[in-house]
Amino acid sequence: MREDTIVLTPKDILEKQFKLDTRGYRPQEVDKFLDIIIRDYEAYNRNLKILENEKKDLVDDNIKLKQDIRNLKAKLDLIKTSSSEGVSNADILRRLSNLEKVIYGKE
Repeated sequence: MREDTIVLTPKDILEKQFKLDTRGYRPQEVDKFLDIIIRDYEAYNRNLKILENEKKDLVDDNIKLKQDIRNLKAKLDLIKTSSSEGVSNADILRRLSNLEKVIYGKE
């Protein structure tokens, strides 16, 4: 399951203050490590935005392709029904040619 809330932001990490103890960590090492984490968070956020834009583009393309498929299926059904009636372009041209012969007397 995906967690929708991210607790820390790069700014939260940057501004985090730790209490110093007599046997605590070296502040310079902690700061260097937190800087690395901040860069990782920023890179992650950039990558996430890029991927969200790509996903949106793919969803839009998918919707368009589905509409194209529906339109083509409708056209194909129309063509099938018109051709099943027995009238094709060749039949129409043959009939037209016969009419021209009758009207203009050409054989």
